[in-house]
Amino acid sequence: MGEGEVVALIGPSGCGKSTLLRVLAGLTVPSSGEAMVGGVSVVGRPGRCAWMPQNLALMPWRTVMANATLGAEVAGASRAEAVARARPLLERFGLGDYERAWPSQLSGGMRQRLAVLRAYLTEAPVLLLDEPFGALDAITRLSLQAWLQEMMTQDDEASNRSVLLVTHDVEEALLLADRVVVMSSRPGRIIHEVTVPMARPRAPGIVSSPDFVQLRSELLSTLNP
Repeated sequence: MGEGEVVALIGPSGCGKSTLLRVLAGLTVPSSGEAMVGGVSVVGRPGRCAWMPQNLALMPWRTVMANATLGAEVAGASRAEAVARARPLLERFGLGDYERAWPSQLSGGMRQRLAVLRAYLTEAPVLLLDEPFGALDAITRLSLQAWLQEMMTQDDEASNRSVLLVTHDVEEALLLADRVVVMSSRPGRIIHEVTVPMARPRAPGIVSSPDFVQLRSELLSTLNP
């Protein structure tokens, strides 16, 4: 992955997509092989990548602000530093009026944004996003896809980060990523890769364009030979 590149990883359930993210996050040690980020091994060494798990893992006893700053604090930032950095971002992430709220008081989309913000604040050069919008209704999902694209293209800090995104949605992969990598069923292997030639950010209407339709068909035929 290059600096600022967004790569989507798709494949059948159980093929190892989430496990791969956990390996890169330094949380799971592979039985063989190596995992490198920026030429440095991350096997058993958390901190090189910021990880957003599929289940969000928000702490129900911590406020929105306390959840947002958790990753940064674990990475070594002081509480004051983390709060100072998080406060102006809460507004941009659509959470400006909810600093003292509990996760249970947020909508599903707001909880998703909070989980992304927590990973974002970790300041790692690579963001690992595991099904960031998988549990949302279609309208909210489209809204957050557009929001994430805006964040990644208009924010200088975010645009320099590499993103590895796991999704089951082929359209979402093509809408958000510069490259889409396909894994086979277990045992998971990389079996196909496509480069998405359209510039980011991409409007939702692009899904009906001939190039998009052709790439979607190619990926679907790889997933369902």
